[in-house]
Amino acid sequence: MMKNNDHLISGQKAEDLAESFLRSQGLSSLLKNFRCKLGEIDLIMRDKDAIVFVEVRLRTNSFFTQAAESVNFRKQRKLINTARFYLQQAGLVDKVACRFDVIAMQNNIAIKSSDWIQNAFDA
Repeated sequence: MMKNNDHLISGQKAEDLAESFLRSQGLSSLLKNFRCKLGEIDLIMRDKDAIVFVEVRLRTNSFFTQAAESVNFRKQRKLINTARFYLQQAGLVDKVACRFDVIAMQNNIAIKSSDWIQNAFDA
């Protein structure tokens, strides 16, 4: 029996929508789905002189938590540590400004400006 991968497909679509939305807002794409032993970052973008680490959250059913609320303290720590690893690998530690944004989608039809939370948390 094959495992249902619908959530992976909708997650990939959500990341594609988020990347397109952010590009329409003037950001440029650097990397998608950066993975290391510490975790994963959905999108790494550039906004002028800053590196932006983007977590894309999709909730098709908000019964338990809203999309933005699902980026809890534990998830934030993982993202921060993964971003630090990326910066070390790229030789960018203390050389660029960084921020953490969240795209919090309640469905995967379209992204509204209110779905984009800039500077969602600090490192």
